[in-house]
Amino acid sequence: MSSGEQVRLYVRRLIFDGVLRQGQRVPQDAIAQTLGVSRIPVREALIALEREGWMTIIPHRGVFVNALDETAVRDHYELYGLFYGFAVRRAVERRGDELAERLAPLSRRIAAAEDAEELQELTSRFHRLVVESARSPRLHGMLRQMTGIVPGNLFELVPGADAVERRGTAAIVRAIRKGDVAEAEQEYVAMLRRQGDLVVELFRRRGMFEQEGQQAETVSS
Repeated sequence: MSSGEQVRLYVRRLIFDGVLRQGQRVPQDAIAQTLGVSRIPVREALIALEREGWMTIIPHRGVFVNALDETAVRDHYELYGLFYGFAVRRAVERRGDELAERLAPLSRRIAAAEDAEELQELTSRFHRLVVESARSPRLHGMLRQMTGIVPGNLFELVPGADAVERRGTAAIVRAIRKGDVAEAEQEYVAMLRRQGDLVVELFRRRGMFEQEGQQAETVSS
């Protein structure tokens, strides 16, 4: 992970943990000191976060945290569902039976995984295999530009996400085995939509939407 990527993950974790809230100024010097990096990767990370919608950069004033609302979170997972739904459609069309035979063992291991780290690794391999099998450089490039809403292991931080992933991946494999492209696509969309629902519930419990429409105090750097 590059220095810039470390900063991006760290800043998103500060938002997730409620340390940084809507309207607050990002303390760039403090972040650089904490992570032991220069201001350059911090600046690069904040520019990237602005492109992703997390921040607003105001010249001569600083970088400020944007509002995180329920609609934005749901849209994020809906887009993921559309991208991966498209990927599995193309993958089935281009790899068919071979894809099912490669995904089935992963699905069984996902069902039996006992800890969050193992589950994250296995599901990452599952989704990566689908994308690679789609043989679409354009799709691959677009997915690389998307950054997760949850800054860390989804299955460790979001209650219920593991059960949704186990059911979803198993249903996707069953659909692929049947050669039902539409069902495989729908199962992918449904799985990621349910993950989005869980993230919304978690963020609501953590009070991450409470600052919406309010003026938060500024954090000095």
